[in-house]
Amino acid sequence: MKVKDGIVGFVVGDALGVPVEFRPKEVLDKNPVTDMMGHGTYNMEKGTWSDDSSMVLATMASICEKNKIDYEDIMQEFSEFINNDKYTQYYTFDYGNTTLNAISNFDAGQPALESGCDGERDNGNGSLMRILPLAFIDGISYETIENVSALTHSHERSRIACVLYVEIAKSMLSNDLEISEHIELACDKIKKYYENSDELIHFEKIFNNDLEDVRSSGYVITTLECVLHCLLYTDNYKDAVLKAVNFGGDTDTAAAICGGLAGIYYGFDAIPIDWIESIPQIESVLSLCENFEAFCDES
Repeated sequence: MKVKDGIVGFVVGDALGVPVEFRPKEVLDKNPVTDMMGHGTYNMEKGTWSDDSSMVLATMASICEKNKIDYEDIMQEFSEFINNDKYTQYYTFDYGNTTLNAISNFDAGQPALESGCDGERDNGNGSLMRILPLAFIDGISYETIENVSALTHSHERSRIACVLYVEIAKSMLSNDLEISEHIELACDKIKKYYENSDELIHFEKIFNNDLEDVRSSGYVITTLECVLHCLLYTDNYKDAVLKAVNFGGDTDTAAAICGGLAGIYYGFDAIPIDWIESIPQIESVLSLCENFEAFCDES
């Protein structure tokens, strides 16, 4: 079940990175993360996921409940996450300003597709981190992917990044290729579709496979570069997500986004079982994966 592969891979990566979020790479080089642990940055229990997984789960739950992509309902579920701790194991923490501002706009009465923020500084990774569920839906359009990004992050750069990530995931779901080939295939599609966009210049390092020297930050482009580097320079799920965490900075998001693709590529059985079992409420995640898989099979 590929939904389970990707989503559990995502959640596990997220939980792996939570305890060391914002820790500099120089510190992690000397004392790297090697296993699932607790406390740290947010003093949360071992296996706690962050806003990344909460918003992925909210997206999936809305789609299952409505049996379609309903932008207003997805935003309502995001609001439930922010305001009422829904889709968390304990309570809400670690959401970005752009996400919060967009949800506040929605709560104040703006339509979902007018609530997102589109400034240059609104190109954090907050929509990239929650877009993976769309990769499992056959025939989904670029417009729909862009719209789901735009619920919070509506700048064209963020929207294109989400489409590229989904394309890479879709290639992994449907083709038996090397990771570099999946990335190249997706990049070719993006360059052709958005050939008239000035935003493509920001993706040049990815398009040119110039990913040896990368860093991890909250910026959507550097996040995607870091994730792809970690996939290209490892050969298994565990090493890929640990590499993402040990880049420092936005550790949970980089490892989550990396873990989603690594889970799809290497499969559920490649995810360390003790990491999976250490996550509180993992059964609710697995149940939602089953429901979402059923939706995808029927759509």
